[in-house]
Amino acid sequence: QVQLVESGGGLVQAGGSLRLSCAASGSIFSRSAMGWYRQAPGNQRELVARVTSGGTTNYADFVKGRFTISRDNAKDTVHLQMNSLKPEDTAVYYCNAEVPTTPGRYLELWGQGTLVTVSS
Repeated sequence: QVQLVESGGGLVQAGGSLRLSCAASGSIFSRSAMGWYRQAPGNQRELVARVTSGGTTNYADFVKGRFTISRDNAKDTVHLQMNSLKPEDTAVYYCNAEVPTTPGRYLELWGQGTLVTVSS
């Protein structure tokens, strides 16, 4: 059974940094696009950053220049380095995998989420 397990959330002061990690079990990682999403109370889940199987990255405008997504295919792990954190970054952060199945289709997997709280 494929699982995504996040770690690294916690409480940090504004301006600080955190590094989230997501470990994928099973043989899906190297062929999957991996992403980080977040959901704050009362808000919809939104994309934070994404990295394709080939290493192409894209970021939401609100994190550009502050967050960096990276993947380690040898360890089946994706990281999100978050710097210059702001109180508005407070949310539950979810790891996402887009596992290709048939051409043009993919299976979407989610981790359980990790809470990031940024105090002012």
